[in-house]
Amino acid sequence: MMLATTRRVLDQLRHDHRSIALILVVPALLLTAVYFLYENETLPPGVPRTFDRVGLQMLAIFPFVVMFLVTSITMLRERTSGTLERLLTTPIHKADLLFGYGLAFSLMAALQSLVATAVAYWIFHLDIKGDPGYVVMIAVINAVLGVALGLLCSAFARTEFQAVQFMPVVVIPQILLCGLFVAREHMNGVLESISNVLPLTYSVDALQQIAGNAQATQAMWQDAGIMAAIVVGVLVLASFTLRRRTS
Repeated sequence: MMLATTRRVLDQLRHDHRSIALILVVPALLLTAVYFLYENETLPPGVPRTFDRVGLQMLAIFPFVVMFLVTSITMLRERTSGTLERLLTTPIHKADLLFGYGLAFSLMAALQSLVATAVAYWIFHLDIKGDPGYVVMIAVINAVLGVALGLLCSAFARTEFQAVQFMPVVVIPQILLCGLFVAREHMNGVLESISNVLPLTYSVDALQQIAGNAQATQAMWQDAGIMAAIVVGVLVLASFTLRRRTS
């Protein structure tokens, strides 16, 4: 049942060229814009480029944002069109249905992360100490986190506009408090406490570990494990929002 749902969603996406472009192309284009922001900076010899720090973090943030938008809007369309209600009248279990959606979008998220990471390394020559494979892993987990949160938030929206309104509530605070702009230890005590429970914080920490160490560290694996646990928890929570009857 779960795989059947996954195939159906992937088949729908295959015919939706705009969504495919949004998923696969937009993050790479945004990363390109970030690269050219710092193209003309002048640095002393031996000082790492700003792009190597900021671009690395964007590999996690851009897929997270894009997959949140695509998933929440697509799932909302399933609800409002009656497709979800018809599926829920069949013997399929709610968890199978939701994890089927999650798997389909997660496969797209993996492709998205591979494309963005390839652009960062092969075109813009991202230079960090860690293995690119670990960067892809964190980027994929982060994109899947966007999928899980998008599935959850879609349950509380009635229109696509309402789905987009969750961005300032769910996405933007995480970007501001994840440590990208200000080191978390330099934040106000209340904001630091909030940042400690936000999922995106752990992805930024994991990427910083990869950037500064040639080998995988225990802290990186711990951050990745916490992110994966949050993804599963959010998906389980989202399964409880599925209703047999839509309004």
